[in-house]
Amino acid sequence: MTQKWDVVIVGGGLAGYVAANYLSKTNLSITLLEKGKSIGGRARTKKVNQQYFNLGPHALYKNGTAKLILEELGINLRGKSPKLSGKIVGSDTDYATPFSPFGVLTTRLFNTKERLEWIGVLLKMMRIDPKSLTEQTFQQWVNQVSQSRNIKSSLFTLSRLATYCHAPDKTSAEVTLSCIKNTMGGVLYLDGGWMTMIDQLHHKAILSDVQVQPHMLVKQIEPSHQDRIKLFLSGGEEILAKYVICTTGPHELNEMLSKKIEFPQRDFLSQIIPVRGATLDVALTQLPNQKQLFAMDNTNSLYYSVHSNYACLSDNPMNAILHVFKYLHPDEHIDGIIIKNELELLLDKLQPGWQQFVISKRFIPNIIVNQRLPQVGDERMLLSAKTGIPGLYIAGDWASPHTILADGAISSGKKAAVEIILNEKR
Repeated sequence: MTQKWDVVIVGGGLAGYVAANYLSKTNLSITLLEKGKSIGGRARTKKVNQQYFNLGPHALYKNGTAKLILEELGINLRGKSPKLSGKIVGSDTDYATPFSPFGVLTTRLFNTKERLEWIGVLLKMMRIDPKSLTEQTFQQWVNQVSQSRNIKSSLFTLSRLATYCHAPDKTSAEVTLSCIKNTMGGVLYLDGGWMTMIDQLHHKAILSDVQVQPHMLVKQIEPSHQDRIKLFLSGGEEILAKYVICTTGPHELNEMLSKKIEFPQRDFLSQIIPVRGATLDVALTQLPNQKQLFAMDNTNSLYYSVHSNYACLSDNPMNAILHVFKYLHPDEHIDGIIIKNELELLLDKLQPGWQQFVISKRFIPNIIVNQRLPQVGDERMLLSAKTGIPGLYIAGDWASPHTILADGAISSGKKAAVEIILNEKR
């Protein structure tokens, strides 16, 4: 038996569910295929011993497109905004983070001249139009705005915090500065974790007659007769669709597309580099140091934050949920034992004695944070959700030309759905 649908959405993460919810307002028949047994993608939240663990540290930009689109769809976002005050951890001395007004004025990281220059750089970042920097890497832009080693180091630290990317020599200045501006506008840590967004999107989609099918792995996609697309599944099933929105990663999409198809973006997709990190997620009965809530390690590209201070992430409100994270360079060799030791050493320094209060902990040495390291020139290949193959559209955290992370996933999901709706009207 061959299933027939107007729209098939491949992937049950944020991009897929946002697309499904916009398309559900039409008369098109829609099915969403998820290869795993559970939905959510990288927005999954796992409940461990009554504690809610996201896949590493997650934050939603308050001024980003994702939040606006989710609110447009009626998704309830509960949580609070963390402060950017904390520590810059050095090899010998710790400094106040210069990312908040109080931190700028009090940190000993800068001398008087650097402090004034840093204020100027922050003002310049907030005023600049990132789209004017499409031909520059972030490192090139940093070298233009300052010669101070401390200011450059702080800008690279801020860029890692905003983008999770640890390759300023490769990353686009446009995308990086867009993310930094959003971060400076504040972020949200969500009550119950990011799965609360997926749960609401899933519920709304089901109520609108979207059929969600888990355990459905797409092996191949190819054009068929009468302007239809055929999907071949791992179990031998076949599906015919008028439209397909593929929200998988770029390399996975390349593998799915039949080699018989002339696909102009194939080489581009094969060259995309993912953004990776390592995370230590920890639940404690209490914090040994109640005041230490946020820190960045400049030297080792590490992050630490207590998310439960701003979001409900445990069935027991007295417990603490925190994340220690390492931003991985694309060329970095991943040694899980060494990285885990790095993360635990930072936690030892910030929360001495933490191990005696552990409820649960989880270490993931190699996690894909975003499917595309945003590089100069990417936007020229990603200006449309269309692929050049009639009826096939792309979405995902890598598929938006000007942004990444949740903003990229959610905005590209909406864009693909809108292009299909407009095509139907034509």
